[in-house]
Amino acid sequence: MRNILLTVSYDGTDFCGWQRQDDTAGGEAERTVQGEIEKSLEKIHKEKTALYGSGRTDSGVHAVGQAANFYSPIASMPAENYVRAINAFLPDDVRIVAAREVPEDFSARKSATSRVYRYFISFGDTTSADNMRFSWLVKNYSPNLERLNKYCQCLQGELDCSSFAASGDDSLSNNRYIDKASFFMQKDRWGKDLLVFEIEANAFLWKMVRTLTGTLVNLDKENAPDDAMKKILEAHDRKAAGVTAPPNGLFLYQIKFDGKRRHV
Repeated sequence: MRNILLTVSYDGTDFCGWQRQDDTAGGEAERTVQGEIEKSLEKIHKEKTALYGSGRTDSGVHAVGQAANFYSPIASMPAENYVRAINAFLPDDVRIVAAREVPEDFSARKSATSRVYRYFISFGDTTSADNMRFSWLVKNYSPNLERLNKYCQCLQGELDCSSFAASGDDSLSNNRYIDKASFFMQKDRWGKDLLVFEIEANAFLWKMVRTLTGTLVNLDKENAPDDAMKKILEAHDRKAAGVTAPPNGLFLYQIKFDGKRRHV
């Protein structure tokens, strides 16, 4: 069996997240990204084929660089041909953008050394219709980039991230290793500024990036002191943090496999 690694892009708006959700009551299963790709693989392989993602994304969250692997029984097909083959059976809101063969023991989840997310924020009275689908519109807000990045200075290294853990998270530990976190401006397709929050870590708690984003934006809106985020982090209490930003601005941007492997 050959192990094939895919890079996957999707518009998460109309999906119930990444992870397959079988309906145990015999009804129609929820629409998920993993489920759609596995349907395509079954058509190609003429048998059910499990797909293993690098991590789960929630309902409404997008991706440009999700990673997932599967085992192929076809010996003759070049790995890169899976891009065209799988896409032929996929809906337009999911695309395979790359495929390559990897060692048999490679795992999209266990072999990943870090995940990179980007959260896109529109600001002002309104924004374009396409930005409404792919960013969080924060009205009556003018970002202070210097202050936002000062808040981010505490988001570095091995941290107890309990203040940003959603209720119901089943992680064994709330510790995560954050490689970097920062804000920058980026032009949208119409030339208007978007505020972008980028964070890279070994892994994330459930809704952690969205809670970090909502908290940081709220601190900036309130002109909070530079050490405000550090105090929230050290509280180890979700009640100390701010709102959870909506899912539509969040993108799983990249999965890295070439760094230092840290705890999950």
